[in-house]
Amino acid sequence: MNTSRTLLLTGGSGGIGKATAELFAARGWQVYELSRHGSSYDRVVHVDCDVTSPEQVHRAVDEVLRQTDHIDVVISNAGMGISGPVEFTPVEEAKRQFDVNFFGALYLVQAVLPTLRNQQRGRIIFTSSVAAVLSVPYQSLYSASKAALNAMALALANEVRPYHIQVSCLMPGDVATGFTSARAKGTAGLDVYPCAEQAVAAMEKDEQHGMSAKKMATALWRIATSRFPAPLNVGGWQYKIFCLLDRILPKRVVNRIEGMMYS
Repeated sequence: MNTSRTLLLTGGSGGIGKATAELFAARGWQVYELSRHGSSYDRVVHVDCDVTSPEQVHRAVDEVLRQTDHIDVVISNAGMGISGPVEFTPVEEAKRQFDVNFFGALYLVQAVLPTLRNQQRGRIIFTSSVAAVLSVPYQSLYSASKAALNAMALALANEVRPYHIQVSCLMPGDVATGFTSARAKGTAGLDVYPCAEQAVAAMEKDEQHGMSAKKMATALWRIATSRFPAPLNVGGWQYKIFCLLDRILPKRVVNRIEGMMYS
């Protein structure tokens, strides 16, 4: 029987996910990392998985359960981003955005919940974004996918409470990772929306000078090990202020200010 505490993590081959896998492993946890590109190392077992395929997700979780008899914490971290004006975003790209950020998380939840329910314990954490609360112009589909993730998490928390399973989201602000360079930037419609290119460049500069992935890994650790984690957790003190202002000020005012920041 595996007596180590066990973490199952998607998107652990880079960025916040890799920093999280390394942190949990260094603190004695057995980590199972699910991604398309990755490798095993000390206390971290890589399992090939494309989260957009429900069949692959279920097979990967089954493989983890062949190696361990329990899962303590599940972190749905796999994600990607697209940018560009809503009007000119191909529907196929919008669907791909949701396939990774939302449906990938849904497939994972459906795959792990039978085990967590049978255990009568466990914790599910989603890596969301401050953009779920403060929708970012020209990253509208990314913002929408993260807002949907938050909504699902809040409802799910009530559904699984009778089984002593806790559900939380971490909403990071700007983080310096490879996510920035991997963003799929739409180029259509820039003549109609001349602010788009400048706005995306400004956002990417903020990301490149943002918080470290290790800081977000520490935030995920706190959520995973806290006795009573909050359902929605903001990563970074300055972003906590922004989200507080969003609750205090009229939404029209907050949205206008954000629009002025990227115009």
